[in-house]
Amino acid sequence: MKKEIEEDIESILSGSGESHQSEVSKSRWFTRKRKGILTSTADKKETPEGLWNKCPECSLICTTNELKENLFICPKCNHHHRIGSEEYYEQLFDNNAYTELFENILSKDQLGFTDLKPYKKRLEEIHAKTDLKDSMRVAVGKVNGEGMVIACMDFEFIGGSLGSVMGEKFSRAVDYCIEHRLPYLVISKSGGARMMESAFSLMQLAKTSGKLSQLSDAQLPFISLLTDPTFGGISASFGMLGDLNIAEPGALIGFAGPRVIKETIKKDLPEGFQRSEFLLEHGFLDFIVDRKNLKEKLSQLSILFRN
Repeated sequence: MKKEIEEDIESILSGSGESHQSEVSKSRWFTRKRKGILTSTADKKETPEGLWNKCPECSLICTTNELKENLFICPKCNHHHRIGSEEYYEQLFDNNAYTELFENILSKDQLGFTDLKPYKKRLEEIHAKTDLKDSMRVAVGKVNGEGMVIACMDFEFIGGSLGSVMGEKFSRAVDYCIEHRLPYLVISKSGGARMMESAFSLMQLAKTSGKLSQLSDAQLPFISLLTDPTFGGISASFGMLGDLNIAEPGALIGFAGPRVIKETIKKDLPEGFQRSEFLLEHGFLDFIVDRKNLKEKLSQLSILFRN
């Protein structure tokens, strides 16, 4: 085999040989010998996509199953990987038993908005790509035996952006909590307001904040859990209006990104100033909770608020 390849190289360099010989020569470059059998590189088996995960903080590589068993927390550095509503519900609700509320509300392109593509087409594509109806899901179930309504954002749906559907689901969830006398937990994970809905999106900041005053008047608790990342209109409205504002370790939380802030104020920023640990130290959060302790902590809080 080695001799044949050397002859092929000599033939190519000298420009001699017929065209069909050249094709045969090229094909030999893409074959390998394994246990006396010639195989093509086309026969090489690739690793299935999604089988392995690399931690963005410490670069530890582990299988997806191992990461899932550890609640998507890096076993080496405790980095909390981003997860969606399905994973949170599976962890928090007893026996993964819950009822999804208001699931048939869908976004519409009220403005005929177009950027790189029409907003209507963007919605059609994301609906086809995922099983999500919008950037927030609302569900009710038991958390260690304690009834609770949990609204959770999905970053996979247009960056978990705040639009009119999220605002409507949030508001109806408040009404459901008041009717059934249940605490309300919102798990935030968002890049901010949805620009494709313009003023309709920004109106949700006032709408959701106003609904929380009704929940307060009903003397029912609102717990805001901020996860990585929580930015823009979420942190500017209900994200920071909880009776308790809590966060996962290392979560990025803020209004604008660090680059925008630095260019605006023309000053260097403290290292990690938008991480949950910095915010806790400066009084913006009540406490930080590890995902492994979240379910137990929520049930304890529910009992304390009820009493």
